[in-house]
Amino acid sequence: MDVGLGIFLSVLVFSWLMFIWESYLGRRQHKIYASVTKVPRELEEILDAETFDKARKYQLDKSNFGFWSGWYSQIESTVILVFGGFPWLWSYSERLISYYGYTAEDEIKQTLMFLLIGSVFSTLMDLPWSIYSTFVIEERHGFNKQTAGFFAKDRLKKFLVIQAITLPVVSGLVFIIKQGGELFFLYVWLFAFVVSVFLLTIYPDVIAPLFDTYTPLPDGDLRKNIEELAASIEFPLTKLYVVEGSKRSSHSNAYFYGFFKNKRIVLFDTLLEDYTPINKKAEKTSEDDTSKDDKVEEKRKTGCNTPEILAVLAHELGHWKFNHVLKNFVVSQVNLLVCFVIFGQLYKSPVLYTAFGFYDSMPVFIGLIIIFQFIFSPYNTILSFIMTIFSRRFEFQADQFAKSLGKERFLKSALIKLNKDNLGFPIYDWIYSMWHHSHPPLIERLEALKEKSK
Repeated sequence: MDVGLGIFLSVLVFSWLMFIWESYLGRRQHKIYASVTKVPRELEEILDAETFDKARKYQLDKSNFGFWSGWYSQIESTVILVFGGFPWLWSYSERLISYYGYTAEDEIKQTLMFLLIGSVFSTLMDLPWSIYSTFVIEERHGFNKQTAGFFAKDRLKKFLVIQAITLPVVSGLVFIIKQGGELFFLYVWLFAFVVSVFLLTIYPDVIAPLFDTYTPLPDGDLRKNIEELAASIEFPLTKLYVVEGSKRSSHSNAYFYGFFKNKRIVLFDTLLEDYTPINKKAEKTSEDDTSKDDKVEEKRKTGCNTPEILAVLAHELGHWKFNHVLKNFVVSQVNLLVCFVIFGQLYKSPVLYTAFGFYDSMPVFIGLIIIFQFIFSPYNTILSFIMTIFSRRFEFQADQFAKSLGKERFLKSALIKLNKDNLGFPIYDWIYSMWHHSHPPLIERLEALKEKSK
């Protein structure tokens, strides 16, 4: 068998094997959603029958959606590979830039055209699925807060921001690889490292506010207690924000970010019990500029009270105390350096390009796609699973840290509330959970806290 054909078939077969594996896991979990219709005895004290049934139906809808969208995505990617979508788009990009007086020698410009067209195609193909997920599934279960106008603006802004970041970064990568000489892998890794740190630095102040409104947490007991909690463990808190996540979804979250002595904490307004965003107090705006929060509905109280929010933040601060974020960042950078070193040994091999239909050229960006997306796929799968295992361990450690601060009781009640508010289904197939869950399921976290307290 031709070596190039062997490489191509190996990539295609592995892609389908992983798809079959993911589908098998999804079916295992789907059977649990479908068959477990009553609250198990061990959960009766923490979960009422109505919420359990709502969560089950929500997860069934998401499972069905994932099944069909997964099949579509797999067939689409297979068709693109088998019928030469990548070489066709590369050739088409060359024709387009030729209208502006450029040739195939202008590889960076051709790469940017290839990337831009590919991004437009990908966005358009994903759009119907995203619309259905948002306005059918999330809407049906009470989570969607977006209007059609808000959704359209949000998607457009995301596309433009992604292009504004991606196009210059890819230009830099291609330039360094072509001009960097034998040590290009080191230079390109340094470039990627600087870009990562730069984006992490500007994201909260420049990028995130383009999509959501961030306001300082008002003075009061909650702010005072959070500041005291941070001071008690010497967490260098400099700013405390509430993000208006309720304008797009009623799902809730909390996180911290920042480098060195400049840490900030962000709370979703949906996490806070009885919180009303300032601009919602007397708002009357058009449908295109607002969410559906102006619809007054009678519903049960959601979110966490002050002691529970402090427990959630104690968990998040546990990640800081144990350097979990830093550890993940170091692992990702070491992995990236190793991958660039291997890329340097492979990307000039003509057989890799002919295997995917590039017989007359070996474009750098195409080499990046082939090696990082296809050749590294088995390695990436294994690494992802290993990182999932470590992530679960980190979550347990953060829970124990919150417990060490005396927050065990309120952390338990917060986890139960958040699971109810987000309609999380508490029962999972063990293989599905082991493969997918970077955060342990609710029951496992509650049991771990209970066992450690004996």
